[in-house]
Amino acid sequence: PGDALYDHARTIFYGGIDRRPAAIARVADADDVARVVNLARQSGMELAVRSGGHSAAGFGVSNGGLVIDLRDMRALEIDADHRTAWAETGLTAGEYTAAAGVYSLATGFGDTATVGIGGITLGGGVGFLSRKVGLTIDSLVAADVVTADGKLVRADSFNNPDLFWAIRGGGGNFGVATRFQFRLHPISTAVGGMLILPATPEVIANFIAEAQAAPEELTTIANIMPAPPMPFLPAEIHGKLVLMALMMYAGDIEAGEKAVARFRQLATPLADMLHAMRYPEIFQPEDSSYHPTAVSRTLYVNDVDRTSAETILQHLRAGDGAFRVAQLRVLGGAVSRVPVEETAYAHREARIMVGLVSFYNGEAERAARQAWVDEFAAALPRKTAGAYVNFIDGAGLNLIQDAYPGKTGQRLAQIKARLDPDNLFRVNHNIKPQ
Repeated sequence: PGDALYDHARTIFYGGIDRRPAAIARVADADDVARVVNLARQSGMELAVRSGGHSAAGFGVSNGGLVIDLRDMRALEIDADHRTAWAETGLTAGEYTAAAGVYSLATGFGDTATVGIGGITLGGGVGFLSRKVGLTIDSLVAADVVTADGKLVRADSFNNPDLFWAIRGGGGNFGVATRFQFRLHPISTAVGGMLILPATPEVIANFIAEAQAAPEELTTIANIMPAPPMPFLPAEIHGKLVLMALMMYAGDIEAGEKAVARFRQLATPLADMLHAMRYPEIFQPEDSSYHPTAVSRTLYVNDVDRTSAETILQHLRAGDGAFRVAQLRVLGGAVSRVPVEETAYAHREARIMVGLVSFYNGEAERAARQAWVDEFAAALPRKTAGAYVNFIDGAGLNLIQDAYPGKTGQRLAQIKARLDPDNLFRVNHNIKPQ
């Protein structure tokens, strides 16, 4: 506090989170990380860890504690011949993807350029390449981690295998990851972008059916929402419910055009911005001053049929948030082929991930928006158990057992008890030592 850069350094992506840490450590390397971890353990101060600052619960900043800010740790070593990369955890998804794209290689990282690779990896990593190559953790080969005792250790299939299992989906509960080694995949050409269709029950249900039947090279994110006042949309469309799809076919352009053509035929597009591209182009520049205040809910469903689509449209019409959306991500493909016991991500068989979001303006609106999200989630048919830990916000802390059910949660708690018995790493979706 008092430093000219303090307010900027404590600001994270989401608005409405105004925490004032006692100190923010802009670490330069793993030795710096270890020193701060030791200080936090010895002093008893709360410790938060920030990579990109996109935690919906605001876990990248502490109130009165210490923050390890990894943003200056951005080294990236690409071995194109062996298709691997060592990446420090202050890098963003966009930075890594652009650098790997020079070699026509890629690792899957979400769908937002400014997300830090640290947090998205530790929570699992669902994004544009999930159906083709799996979650981010499915490309993780090794990690360097500073544990609660201040030691830097290597975690991979041979060294500290329990830790390696736990950090692939278990979040930041087990230490501070300072560096990851990833597998790179040959991906150069792609067909992707945005397709906006009218939101009717038939269009929504048919879109999901097509996305499930599509080649695994195609990943889709269907956002059902009131149309924002985008300049390329006719004014009479603004505010009406639309299906705004983000689509990525990672592969041959001719095959990609054939795959996305089926979605264009579902209805006359309101906007069609799908085109051939190089894969890194899907990560668009973002406004650094944008800090939305939002409540959300993450869950999984087995299917979205016409009845489900009608329920979605009904609740979106009934809402009055300035921005409200039901986001549908069809999973499967490479995600589902990894045995559930292989990593701490416990939802390999889930078919569709749903995200329900409503923005609010000021605390006076927050309770009403949260009630809308909760009622929406309760009304959705064909739900399955589970929650994606990277999408749980501050109001969803009771969803930790949904994120880590049964044997997954039990094993995580046992590893936590061995590696962090005093729960130093607790500013997260916390797994209690057991």
